[in-house]
Amino acid sequence: MNTSRLVTRGALAAVQVCIVAVAAGLAGAAVAQALVDDLAWAYAITPGPAAPAAPPLPDDGVQRTLAGAERTFTRAQAQNRFGPADWFPNDHPAMPPIVAAGRQAGGIWACSLCHYPNGRGRPENAGVAGLPVPYFVQQLQDFRDGLRQSAQPLKANTVLMAGFAHAMTDDEMRQAAGYFAKIAWTPWINVVEADTVPKTRIAGGMHLKLDGPGAGTEPLGNRIVEAPLDAEQTEQLRNPRSGFTAYVPKGSVARGQKLATTGGGKTTACTVCHGQDLAGLAVIPPLRGRSPSYIARQLVDFKQGARHGLWAPLMSPVVANLTADDITVLAAYLASLPAAPPAASH
Repeated sequence: MNTSRLVTRGALAAVQVCIVAVAAGLAGAAVAQALVDDLAWAYAITPGPAAPAAPPLPDDGVQRTLAGAERTFTRAQAQNRFGPADWFPNDHPAMPPIVAAGRQAGGIWACSLCHYPNGRGRPENAGVAGLPVPYFVQQLQDFRDGLRQSAQPLKANTVLMAGFAHAMTDDEMRQAAGYFAKIAWTPWINVVEADTVPKTRIAGGMHLKLDGPGAGTEPLGNRIVEAPLDAEQTEQLRNPRSGFTAYVPKGSVARGQKLATTGGGKTTACTVCHGQDLAGLAVIPPLRGRSPSYIARQLVDFKQGARHGLWAPLMSPVVANLTADDITVLAAYLASLPAAPPAASH
């Protein structure tokens, strides 16, 4: 027996197995990247290297106010990472320190900076009002433990959240969770089916409508454009009462409803776990009226394995067969639902 020939054949076979494995891995990575690219609207990230968080605006000393507000702040005060403006203190319960001011010594920004004192949040982050306390705490722990990441590596605020969660104490996590759980989710996003949309630019993880010579409209295509009603009120003054319009493809709400309520023959209906009215069940979060950008990103993260915390195994088979189009119509439908379910459903 020629042992050297056997060894050579064995080595060649091993190399072939490695080549097949590498090729499969590259193909899988390409498919994963294609899904993220197809849903680029949900991330609103300017192509190119990840940019660091923009520094707060310099204080110009001009006191500004909002309609219905009794307080005044400069733009820099409104964006203070460790104590942002609370324009409407009567709109919410008393904030615990971690929500109102964060903890500067630990590098933790105030929760109210990004998610607002009322917990409504913005397209680039999350609406956190009305979430179950155990779910909220578990997500912070998943961020802390590296179990909740983003399928889009340029999503810089996911990295920021992981850092904040790592620095937070268990008590701070519970305080934040308890505070936002007390606030009912209220209407915030107006969903409009359209063929064309206002032209936008990307800034701060959001689509901002263009003004001046560049303004106009463009085809929507198979995407969702979620834009603030007033860019200055949202981006510069962080007005927690100034909401958003989500432009979605025509027919997407009805298609999303069928998929969410029946599974469409390719997945489990969302209503099975999130409740018949999609208002959540026990520790399972509500989906009604939430940001379509956020919903789409989470479905991608579950599908790509970027979210692999305690409850991720429940979602993995649900999202396994979803396409970019499926995710788009689901996000459109869920965002279109009124924040409060019909009274008859209870």
